[in-house]
Amino acid sequence: MSDPLTYLAEIELVLVSSPAIAEYQVVRSWTHADDGYIRIQARLTNGDFIEAAEYFVCQQDAVRTIDYHHQWMDRDKITLRRRWDSTPHHPELENFPFHVHLEASTVIPGPPMSLMALLEVLAGDV
Repeated sequence: MSDPLTYLAEIELVLVSSPAIAEYQVVRSWTHADDGYIRIQARLTNGDFIEAAEYFVCQQDAVRTIDYHHQWMDRDKITLRRRWDSTPHHPELENFPFHVHLEASTVIPGPPMSLMALLEVLAGDV
């Protein structure tokens, strides 16, 4: 994955083939020579809902996720299942700013979470 267009195409391929995704929509995407952005909404095979967005850069034949927020909600979009994000609002956590919201009130450190990594997690959890 040396360029943003290839990376976006690979994300869409995984969305189409993932056993966790029932349907999806690309809400917005764009690319430049060395960076890009994608935002999707998806319905999971168990009925739950995902809204995910990632800003990334391509450097030396590698994609690096810079900023992201991925929110997994129940089918009614009321109950938070999990949210991964890089918003810098929990400086007390190791691996700041990367963290995970478990349910409504628990926040733990987390690794940077690309959309591709999220799709792997969902395939194992749904």
